[in-house]
Amino acid sequence: MSRRRHRPGARDLHGIVLLDKPLGMSSNKALQMTMAILRAAKGGHTGALDPLATGLLPLCLGEGTKLAGSLLGSRKAYLAECRLGATTTTADLEGEIVERRPVPALDEATIEAVLATLRGRIVQVPPVYSALKQHGEPLYLKARRGEAVQAPPREVQIDRLELVSRSDDSLTLHVECGSGTYIRSLAVDLGERLGCGAHLTALRRLWVEPFLEPAMVTLDELRDAAGQGDEAADRWVRPLSAGVANWPVLHLDAAASLAVSRGHQIAWPADQAPARSAVFAADGRLLALVDCDEQGRVRILRGFNLPAAM
Repeated sequence: MSRRRHRPGARDLHGIVLLDKPLGMSSNKALQMTMAILRAAKGGHTGALDPLATGLLPLCLGEGTKLAGSLLGSRKAYLAECRLGATTTTADLEGEIVERRPVPALDEATIEAVLATLRGRIVQVPPVYSALKQHGEPLYLKARRGEAVQAPPREVQIDRLELVSRSDDSLTLHVECGSGTYIRSLAVDLGERLGCGAHLTALRRLWVEPFLEPAMVTLDELRDAAGQGDEAADRWVRPLSAGVANWPVLHLDAAASLAVSRGHQIAWPADQAPARSAVFAADGRLLALVDCDEQGRVRILRGFNLPAAM
């Protein structure tokens, strides 16, 4: 989701900020505050974190907003805390308790057996209190009005699901998953399979591919840096190239760079052309995301209009 702010002194700033989103703040509010601190003219986030969640929220600025879609579809990792013995209307601690059930005696072998059933390609039902749209309207608005809402089930990919720690009524899990996964739904499914119900009580996003070991910045740290001037604040703005670090790369000469910058189709040796690539100009700028066919013909998926050395 992107925002443009025509505020006095706004800058055409291009790049990616790896924000450590604070607890209790919406992703849109975090985006707006970051843009205000950096005086960025345009920005967007790469998929919302619930107010309950903390951790990595990549924010794309300027031409970086064109990368938001590819980052939205990236793999992600979380540390999730699930409370056993109760289900809630929202599948997390912000909702009202719907049902309480006793928590059975659970050993680690029993927990692991259930976790194993939730790995791989699974079907989950998203929470009704979610931003998924039905007939053009978010489900959470329908749910708040008391309408009967049923989110359609969908397949998601759970690459890793491991028990980190446990107490009598709480499990902390490490989750690595594909795009579109709801950790709240994972907590609900886990609770049902353990026979006692569960809901999510804490969630921290650890990484978003390709930022597997992110050096995150808090809003307070960003404010402190901005107080020292634009140069200090801009050190937290990563170049767009960081957002395509996991893409195959094509480096163009000056003539091909000019052609791509004008939206023209070019040819590349078929045996050297990956199907999907990040194309860089001769001066180092990220020019485009492209597809290459078997004949080496390059089709531009997304072009970037960056100044030199971006």
